[in-house]
Amino acid sequence: MTRQELVEQIFKKQSFLCVGLDVDLNKVPKHLLKEEDPIFAFDKQIIDATAPYCVAYKPNLAFYEAYGVKGVMSFEKTVKYLQENYPEQFIIADAKRGDIGNTSKMYAQTFFGEYKVDALTVAPYMGEDSVVPFLDFEAEKTTWVILLALTSNKGSFDFQQTTDTEGQRLFEKVINKSQEWGTSENLMYVVGATRGEMFKDIRKAAPEHFLLVPGVGAQGGSLQDVCQYGMIKDCGLLVNSSRGIIFADNTENFTAVAAEKAKELQEQMAQELKKL
Repeated sequence: MTRQELVEQIFKKQSFLCVGLDVDLNKVPKHLLKEEDPIFAFDKQIIDATAPYCVAYKPNLAFYEAYGVKGVMSFEKTVKYLQENYPEQFIIADAKRGDIGNTSKMYAQTFFGEYKVDALTVAPYMGEDSVVPFLDFEAEKTTWVILLALTSNKGSFDFQQTTDTEGQRLFEKVINKSQEWGTSENLMYVVGATRGEMFKDIRKAAPEHFLLVPGVGAQGGSLQDVCQYGMIKDCGLLVNSSRGIIFADNTENFTAVAAEKAKELQEQMAQELKKL
């Protein structure tokens, strides 16, 4: 999906919501555990319920790989279901891959060549030759690297916000350096919603790039703060909510509640888009 296509979907749906699919079988409604593939059964119903209110889905690979081969098959079925039934949705594989040379090429082949997702989260710690193979991969469609920049976890202070002798923080260095490898047409950044005013600093370094923003909802991030400091003329945001939507209810009524929670966020997002 190109940037223009993504922007068109955002304004058409009046939403920049990304629904995170972090499927934990300990939390899904008990009646689904009787299904042959409870993970896919859960994903399918969540997708059908929330698709009108979002523009993207982000299956988190850890929550599929934890169940071995069956879990990976569930991931593949989920991606195919989206591609076949909701082709307008932007699919992000949240895998946080990143390694040097041929290893990154193989990861790129897996996600862009085999699964044909739109985007992949990538860890930048190993530098240029661990990121460029994803950006250079020749796929059938436009693909995106979503580079970890400033995350919302406590441990982000260990490295991401450390400062060099010139006063530049590591996350700023990651953003500045990576723009030598990709453009705003194929490179996004992960920026945690709980950082609030830090989005001003992010936008100084990356004024035009899309940002994938986790942390709204269950993690306490403020959508209004994210939009105040991070939104640009064509939105430039994909705000993710996982637990706050998919595990809002664990009864047989879970799809209706998930739809309600997604709609609530969509309506808030529509108000923010009106300010542009």
